[in-house]
Amino acid sequence: MANNPGAKKAIRKIARRTEVNTARRSRVRTFLRKFEDAIAKGDVAVAKAAFIEAQSELMRAVSKGVVHPNTGSRKVSRLAARLKKLDKAAA
Repeated sequence: MANNPGAKKAIRKIARRTEVNTARRSRVRTFLRKFEDAIAKGDVAVAKAAFIEAQSELMRAVSKGVVHPNTGSRKVSRLAARLKKLDKAAA
């Protein structure tokens, strides 16, 4: 357990950061779920809008340090591939 003031402050800071990062991660998952629902329904227009929002949220999480840059890029790439596949199937 923390015994000195600096360590106690670090614990408080970590707790606040954890709370913020958890909220950000949850927000990203929400937008990813919206994209998944649009893909499942097969609606290309809604899927494109959901993709743009999901991509934006993922990259914001990357910039905030919640998600590793390579992870964010990989997820966006896979979302784009799924959107492209849906777009081709609809055309």
